[in-house]
Amino acid sequence: MRQPISNRFSSRQLGVASFSALITFAAYTCIFAFRKAFNVAAYEGHTVLGLDYKIVLVITQVLGYMSSKFYGIRFISEMERVGRGRLILILVGLSWAAWLLFALIPPPYNFWCLFFNGFPLGMIWGIVFSYVEGRRTTDLISAALAVSFIFASGLAKFTAQWVMESLGVNEFRMPFIVGALFILPLLLFVYLLEKIPPPDAEDKALRMHRLPMSAEERKKLLARFLPGLVMLIIIYILVTILREVRDSFMADMWRASGEPFDASVFTRTETIISLIILVMIAAMIFLQNNYSTFILTQVIMLLGFIISLVATVFYLQSGLSLYLWMILVGLGLFMVYIPFNSILFDRFIATFRFSGNVGFLIYLADSFGYLGSVGVLLTKSLFRIQANWLEFYTQLVLITGCAGIIGTIVSIVYFIRKYRSEVKA
Repeated sequence: MRQPISNRFSSRQLGVASFSALITFAAYTCIFAFRKAFNVAAYEGHTVLGLDYKIVLVITQVLGYMSSKFYGIRFISEMERVGRGRLILILVGLSWAAWLLFALIPPPYNFWCLFFNGFPLGMIWGIVFSYVEGRRTTDLISAALAVSFIFASGLAKFTAQWVMESLGVNEFRMPFIVGALFILPLLLFVYLLEKIPPPDAEDKALRMHRLPMSAEERKKLLARFLPGLVMLIIIYILVTILREVRDSFMADMWRASGEPFDASVFTRTETIISLIILVMIAAMIFLQNNYSTFILTQVIMLLGFIISLVATVFYLQSGLSLYLWMILVGLGLFMVYIPFNSILFDRFIATFRFSGNVGFLIYLADSFGYLGSVGVLLTKSLFRIQANWLEFYTQLVLITGCAGIIGTIVSIVYFIRKYRSEVKA
């Protein structure tokens, strides 16, 4: 299972990797503006069936995203490698049209538009990742792609705040206008995505040739690794809940803290986190032993849960400022979340040497992750939990941090034993 392939890369390989990393980062940054800009607005003064209007908007979009992920388990895993650029543009166009309807239909009757914004966008991650998986340089490229949604989230919110404050656009038209600002760059970067060369023979030898997966192949994969995959999915559910609440209600947390709110805080915190995660994940390009890197990735995830938990304990004891706590919790959170969306499953396939693609595994985890997010948001709303978003989030970090530490240790032990048993066989 260990492949004696050199750690050295040719100038062409590094050039292709750098080009691919830049283009995928830029493309997904543009795409993210069509999803997350609305989160910065307060949307006060409206309710839907007695529920807070903004919470209904967030839940509705997440429901669309979740439905897309369940559909994508089959669609993305079976997707052929032709017509992907056109498909990305069609899906983004549909999500943009949903924002137009959101602007035209009076509130609160426009809440359902967010389902049709979230559903097409949920497909795009798997399509974009299919351009870069199965390469010796996938760690570098996917690190850039994965951190794009940390940076892009901050950029989308900053742009949204600027559109409302500087251009005087109201909060209902703002998401459509933000999308309009990113549409031309998106066209360029999708065109350049199509220019990324396919994996070469050396890539296929070390990381396996990536192919569409039939229903039978998916069933065999699940049967072979079911306990480990279940544990990884549980971990991903925990971290997706943290990420979704943080991403959707960060502005509300700042307002609840009583500290002065500045829209630039989004780009400052997320840029710092993005750079740290990018360096950490991209450095794994030099680790060619797939098994060791697969286990190391899970150790990094374990450290992420520990950082988030310890930082929150210190924050609650007034040992950290809100700003520093936001950075540390975000760093710990994305030390867990980013590997799932970049190198974890790519190295998993390469370690255990089976034919398939990352899309199936990512969408399997994503679908249940967003299901968990919907459950938490509905619980807070339906049971009228009185804690503000800052109080709610700190308690959430404490609970998921403890559960995540235990779950990650169990996962590491399982895959070590699984690998050793298959080597002996």
